[in-house]
Amino acid sequence: MADTIQFDLVSPERLVASEPVEMVVVPGGEGDLGVLPGHSLLIGTVRPGVIDIHAGGKVKAQIFVAGGFVEVNPETCTVLAEEAVPVGEIDKAQATERLETAKKALSDAADDKAKSDAEAAIKVAEAMVAAVA
Repeated sequence: MADTIQFDLVSPERLVASEPVEMVVVPGGEGDLGVLPGHSLLIGTVRPGVIDIHAGGKVKAQIFVAGGFVEVNPETCTVLAEEAVPVGEIDKAQATERLETAKKALSDAADDKAKSDAEAAIKVAEAMVAAVA
């Protein structure tokens, strides 16, 4: 078993990260997922939250993701994210404003689709605010 696993994080705009890491912790749809070299095969969903990238026995980077999918095999962990931004680049005031906008969209929702979209936007915004808290 190798000491590292290849981690790739892709958003619609760009390749956010591509590097060998000791471990990565992904906010999976059913709970946090720690991925180490030699991990078993897995395909799953990613909920809004923070990906922790570990090196040297500690967290070396944190990246907020708005959701997506993760694919893991013994050599690689690939996350396809709807949106991804390093936690250090998130503006707390903008994240809070995003949450308020999503809450207003929910209160203004005229149909089930608009309500569902607003609820999803609230989950993402709440996770973003929590990431910078």
